[in-house]
Amino acid sequence: MSYDAIATAVTAAARQREPVCGAGRVIAIDGPSGAGKTDLAACWHGSPDTAVLHLEDLYPGWLGLDATPPVVAEMLAAVATGRDASADGWDWEQHRPGGTVRLVPRPLIVVEGVGAAAAVIRPFLSLVVWVDAPADVRHARAMARDGDTFAPWWHTWAEQERRHFARELTRTHADILVTT
Repeated sequence: MSYDAIATAVTAAARQREPVCGAGRVIAIDGPSGAGKTDLAACWHGSPDTAVLHLEDLYPGWLGLDATPPVVAEMLAAVATGRDASADGWDWEQHRPGGTVRLVPRPLIVVEGVGAAAAVIRPFLSLVVWVDAPADVRHARAMARDGDTFAPWWHTWAEQERRHFARELTRTHADILVTT
């Protein structure tokens, strides 16, 4: 099944749910690095009634996975009351805070990245999608996408993911499972 077909099915499933983030429905796309989350989220880019939030824009560096879900929850809390939200972004090239990440209320919001369905975020979620792939496929994709930057950090990030997913039991909260 193509990413577009998956996105269409996910959108239809989300629209069957009641909004729990103000008037909007929020879809979390979670799973380990290299699984295909960003490729799936790309299917919603350009849709006028959809906002897409990429967690990689928010992680405060390679050791920042656990710091990010509370920031996302704060952003969604603002959106739930009809307000625009913003948070500090991260400049991966300079290894420091950089820019502002904005999120505006929309009928559909897609939150994509490792930690998108963390417990602190779940009260705002209408639907959780778990995306996964075999470890060797995920590694190859991540290196093809961000090899020079990601290669020295792959094992550190993978250990953060392992601890995070074990603590959060994210996969068990998924409404839809996707293997790419």
